Amino acid sequence: MDLGNFSISLAVKDLAASRSFYQKLGFEVMAGDHKHYEILRNGTTNIGLFQGMFERNILTFNPGWDHLGENAEAHTDVRQLATSLRAGGLELQDDTTAKSDSGPASFMVVDPDGNSVLIDQHR
Repeated sequence: MDLGNFSISLAVKDLAASRSFYQKLGFEVMAGDHKHYEILRNGTTNIGLFQGMFERNILTFNPGWDHLGENAEAHTDVRQLATSLRAGGLELQDDTTAKSDSGPASFMVVDPDGNSVLIDQHR
């Protein structure tokens, strides 16, 4: 099962303070609206900083993207992943995979410890 690019999405209180902290660790801003969220990269590691958008940190996978946020040549479509995980007995939340046969869609699952895992396909 290919989940695509991995990043952690951090719920932050102060976007500017968090950006400054992670920049000191060598991260560089690669995307974002710079008011509510920013995506930062250090090598092949990506983190998202999200202010006021959700309450808890989220493990995020992006089918179809590589660590640069560019299209991966081959990937498992988010709808296939949803079908496989449902068949495995997982309950999907915020599932948008039934809205179309291709393109962007997403869903979340929650691990036994309450950690949210977002599968978010952008293409």
